[in-house]
Amino acid sequence: MANTKSAKKATRVATRRTEVNKNRVSRIRTQVRKVEEAIASGDRATAEAALKAAQPELMRGAQKGVMHKNTASRKVSRLSARVKALKA
Repeated sequence: MANTKSAKKATRVATRRTEVNKNRVSRIRTQVRKVEEAIASGDRATAEAALKAAQPELMRGAQKGVMHKNTASRKVSRLSARVKALKA
């Protein structure tokens, strides 16, 4: 248990930031899932629209520190390659 005033405040701040980060990760996962569902359905237009919505969420997550920059880039790259492959 925190004893000092600053340690107690740090605990409160960490709790608030945890909530914000959980919400951010949840938004990212939802957007990625929408892209994957659109790819599974074979609808290229929907998949492209979903990817266009997911990409900023992924990059914002990397910028805010909830995921590594390379992880976000890799996810965007792989999703866009899968969407591009729907053309055939």
